Amino acid sequence: MGALSKKMLLGSAMALAVVAGSAGALMAQDKPVIATIVKISGIPWFDRMETGVKQFQKDNPDVVATQYGPATADAAQQLQIINDLVAKGVNGLAVVPMDPSVLEGTLKRAMDRGIIVVTHEADNQKNTHADVEAFDNADYGRALNKRLAECMGGKGKWTTFVGSVGSRTHMQWVGAGEENAKTHPDMVLVDKNNESFDDANGTYEKAKEILRKHPDIKGFQTSAGNDVLGVGRAIDEAGLSGKVCLVGTGLPNPSQDLLESGAITAIGFWDPQKAGMAMNAVAKSLIAGKKVEDGADLGVPGYEKVKVVKGPGEGVLIIGNGMVLADKANYKEYLF
Repeated sequence: MGALSKKMLLGSAMALAVVAGSAGALMAQDKPVIATIVKISGIPWFDRMETGVKQFQKDNPDVVATQYGPATADAAQQLQIINDLVAKGVNGLAVVPMDPSVLEGTLKRAMDRGIIVVTHEADNQKNTHADVEAFDNADYGRALNKRLAECMGGKGKWTTFVGSVGSRTHMQWVGAGEENAKTHPDMVLVDKNNESFDDANGTYEKAKEILRKHPDIKGFQTSAGNDVLGVGRAIDEAGLSGKVCLVGTGLPNPSQDLLESGAITAIGFWDPQKAGMAMNAVAKSLIAGKKVEDGADLGVPGYEKVKVVKGPGEGVLIIGNGMVLADKANYKEYLF
């Protein structure tokens, strides 16, 4: 038995028990069932997404929409949950992949069974009918790094954090950040692509290590929703708030104390609530046999006039305009 198989068996038993029970109840419904599967349950980012799934269900009583996710950010656990839902026979999957490559085989089997597959944060996913993105990922990564470079004065050491090196969007963001930083020859990237697995405590420990190793470091660009919390805490405890720059993906409510202290310089985000609604809206349309055309309005803020282009497989990329950058001066406009 390989390491991945062992991890699946040991790490996902509890999550599968929950999925098996609730999915079984869903199958008794006479309505199309759309299952949203996120990277990890119980963190602010995906808790917020679940409010969108619930709102979509409320607004669309002709479907059954629910959300699932593993207890930890683990691609093997997520894969097992999706396998179980496919076996139960849901009509649609709305997936935020931890690692798109891990899911390709299972998503292909789902599509072969007639299940509609919609993904998010995975514009390289081949086996999907549609991947929904809140914005162009390269534009987002550049925007984060431009804000970081501004804070750093265009010089000094900086580093990057990603949820995992298998996370397509996170690698796109830091990659675009690296490209932008090349326009500032005095910015020096060190120890790049630290994996956080969206664990604020683990990120905090790694950030402390980096601050010890590079006491002259000037900047961090982070990707996973909890990264700014872990790195910000390390910066704050080291007495470096306002001296070391931190720009990354995060939500306003969890970040507000660190924004106020200056430990977090700025956060970038899109509203995961709206992304959850957009994924489910696309899934519902495709289940009904309706295509999503270029310029379509998904009925969700930030997705009123989407761009639709061919994806890497047989599906399409659906790109919205939902990027937000916020700092101490304006984050209260977006509290969630």
